[in-house]
Amino acid sequence: MESNNTTSSNFIKNIIIDDLKSGKHKEIITRFPPEPNGYLHIGHAKSIVLNFGLADEFNGRTNLRFDDTNPLKEDIEYVEAIKEDVSWLGYEWEELHFASNYFSEMYERAVLLIKKGLAYVEDLSADEIREYRGTLKEPGKESPSRNRSIEENLALFDQMKNGEFKNGEKVLRAKIDMSSPNINLRDPIIYRISHSTHHNTGDEWCIYPMYGYAHPLEDAIEGVTHSICTVEFEDQRPLYNWVVEKCEMDAKPQQIEFARLNVTNTIMSKRKLKMLVDEKFVDGWDDPRMPTLSGLRRKGYTPESIVTFCRETGVGKGYGVVDVQMLEHFIREDLKLKAPRTMAVLKPLKVVITNYPEGQVEMLDAEINSEVPEMGTRQIPLSREIYIEQDDFMEDPPKKYFRLFPGNEVRLKHAYFIKCEEVIKDNAGEVVEIRCTYDPETKSGTGFTGRKVKGTIHWVEASQAQPAEFRLYEPLILDEEKAEGESFLDNVNPNSLEIVNGFVEPNMKGAKGQDKLQFFRHGYFNVDPKHTTDDKLVFNRIVSLKSSFKL
Repeated sequence: MESNNTTSSNFIKNIIIDDLKSGKHKEIITRFPPEPNGYLHIGHAKSIVLNFGLADEFNGRTNLRFDDTNPLKEDIEYVEAIKEDVSWLGYEWEELHFASNYFSEMYERAVLLIKKGLAYVEDLSADEIREYRGTLKEPGKESPSRNRSIEENLALFDQMKNGEFKNGEKVLRAKIDMSSPNINLRDPIIYRISHSTHHNTGDEWCIYPMYGYAHPLEDAIEGVTHSICTVEFEDQRPLYNWVVEKCEMDAKPQQIEFARLNVTNTIMSKRKLKMLVDEKFVDGWDDPRMPTLSGLRRKGYTPESIVTFCRETGVGKGYGVVDVQMLEHFIREDLKLKAPRTMAVLKPLKVVITNYPEGQVEMLDAEINSEVPEMGTRQIPLSREIYIEQDDFMEDPPKKYFRLFPGNEVRLKHAYFIKCEEVIKDNAGEVVEIRCTYDPETKSGTGFTGRKVKGTIHWVEASQAQPAEFRLYEPLILDEEKAEGESFLDNVNPNSLEIVNGFVEPNMKGAKGQDKLQFFRHGYFNVDPKHTTDDKLVFNRIVSLKSSFKL
C-alpha cells in the first residue's frame, strides 16, 4: 500500500510519535501474526491495515508471522490463503516468519526459566489445574508439583521433549503467583505435549509452546517495537511482559491493545466460521455470504473499499459494533466510478413489439458509465422481441405504479416508448407474454418532447441475450446477538441465498471472473470466479444501488 495512505490520528499513532521523538526507537517494527487455523475475515483486515499502515507511515517495517504453535488446528492451506489475502489488500511484508521456526530457542528459554526456579513440570490433570487455579473472587492454591527441585524439573522436561509421556500427562507451568488477582499469572501453562505432525516442523517436536508464552518471545526475537493486538489480550499483557523479562530477551516489545472490529449480522469467530463450512451451511470459506476476505473478494468487494472501511472505523479502546451498511457504502463509492453499466433481466417476461419490423435489429448507443464519459459507449441491439422484468408489469396495478400495465406507456432505457396493448396468459392464468407497440419518434437522444412518460424500464433484446445465473445474497446471520455457543447455527438465515436465471446484454459474452458491473436498477454485481465457465455466466450481487446509510 502506498505510504501516502496514512492512518488518522489515534492513541497508538500518538504513542509511536512519542517513542520516536524520545529516541526510544529509531525504527518502527510491527507484525501481523495470524494463527493458520482458518481463513482471514474482515476483522483481521482491520489489524492488517493498522499494523501495515502505521509502519508505512513512519517508514518502518511489518512482518507477516504465522503463530503456528497448535498443530492439531493448523494447515498449510490456511498459510497460503492468508498470504494471498494480505497481498490482495495491497500490502507487502518485510519478512515472512513462522513461530515454529523459533521452537528451539523457545525450548532453551523454557530451560532457562526452570534453571531460574521460574518454571516447573506439572503432574495434575487439566481439570485439577483448573480447580487449583481458583476464581476471580478466590485465590488459587499451589500444586504439589510446584516445589520440585530444579534438577527434577529439568529431567522431566527433557523426558517430555523426548516423547516419554502421553498427551496430557505432563505440562510445563511458569511459576509466578497463585494468589494474583490476574488469573493469567496463576502459574500459566507454557508447554504441553502433543504427539502430532506439524505442517512446518513435521514430527521433530512432540511438545509445543502455549500462545501466551510463545507470542512475546516471537515479538522479541524479531525486534518488534509495538505489538498491536485486540483488547481481549489486555489481561495477558502482564504475562507478556513477564515472559520477555524473565526469559532475558534483548528486545522489549510494547503490547498495545485496541478494540476489535465488530460488524452487524457478522460472525467474527474462526471457530464458528469453520462450523458453517464443515456443516455445509455455505459452500466453502470463500462463499460470498462469509465475512472472510476470500468470501468478500469472490462476492466482488475491492481491496480499496475494505482498506478505506477499516481506516474510517477508527481506532479506539471501547467496544462498539459497526453497521454493515458502512462497508457497503464504501464498495458503492469505489465502484460507481469504475464499474461499467449495463442491463440485465433477472426474472424475464417476454415482450413482443408488434409494429417493429420483423427481422430488423437496430443498434443503439449508450454510455458505458454516465459519470465517467471517457469510458466511452457501448452498443445495444433492439429487435421485435425483448425481455423485461416480471416486476415491471402489472395487470391490475395500484395507484402511483408507473411501469408497464395495459394501456400504459413507458420508456425502454436507451430506446423508445412502448405501450402495452395485449396480455397473453397460459392455461393456469399466468402472464407469459406482453404485446406492445412502439413509437419510432421517441428514440432516446433525439430530443423528442411531444409527450412524457413517468416510467423507464430496462430490458434485454431476446435473440442475442446471454443467459446468466444471478446469486442474490441476504445476511447469513439473522441476529448476531443471539449467536451464542453452538446454538448460533439455529440463527442462520435459511433465505440468505436466492438463485435466479435471466439474461444480460450480449456485450457480457466472454466476461471473466472478478469482472464488476453495475446492472441498471439491480445493483453492483461480480462475475463469480468459482462457477463461471465459457458456457455459463454466474453473477454475484455485491450490493444494491442505494442505501439509507449516512457517514
